[in-house]
Amino acid sequence: MEPILETKGVERLYGSGPTAVRALQGVELRVQAGKLVVLKGRSGSGKTTLLNLLGGLDRPTAGEVFFQGKEIGGLAEKERTWLRRNRMGFIFQSFGLFPLMSAAENVEFSLRLSGVSSREWAMRVEQALERVGLGKRAQHRPYEMSGGEQQRCAIARAIAHRPALLLADEPTAELDSRMGLVISRLFRSLVEEEGMSIVMTTHDPSVMEVADDVYELEDGCIRGFRHAIS
Repeated sequence: MEPILETKGVERLYGSGPTAVRALQGVELRVQAGKLVVLKGRSGSGKTTLLNLLGGLDRPTAGEVFFQGKEIGGLAEKERTWLRRNRMGFIFQSFGLFPLMSAAENVEFSLRLSGVSSREWAMRVEQALERVGLGKRAQHRPYEMSGGEQQRCAIARAIAHRPALLLADEPTAELDSRMGLVISRLFRSLVEEEGMSIVMTTHDPSVMEVADDVYELEDGCIRGFRHAIS
């Protein structure tokens, strides 16, 4: 079975000469469709850099990144943008919500960008917000929500268009343990019920408990791998 996502000898170098920083070196990773994969490691280990490369937000200095069999590093920016909007979902640590839009409007905006029919917007917005426990906060703006609620709104926005691949950077970092458990179960249900593939960085044990595979990064290299659940 072909992986939905794969890297071959990926490296990422920042700067040049003696002050250059090698953020990633020789990374080999395979993500099968319909799997939940965790990237773990200390701060500075290369997790976020790798996530950005997987989503086509950055290009590797060397090596290749394949998504659904297509090498994305060499694609024109217009093609990469189309893939990100239509086939991928992103959850960033900074949330990235529009401050003057309500939670519902933030989610709807992602549907507009991804080309989902306007007939489905209201239903998809409601479903996504309900799945993250924000059904009653749909008309609240980000500044009227806690950090944890903003994170959940960002998750709802990322999953509303039902992407083939969801990339998440520490998605439960702003959540308390109870809500972190709820969100980790949500990710598991997205994999099992909708066949979504998810790659995320995390230190959260509740997420690792429901992951299929866990890769451990250290100094820009994959130092460990374990198949977490059968």
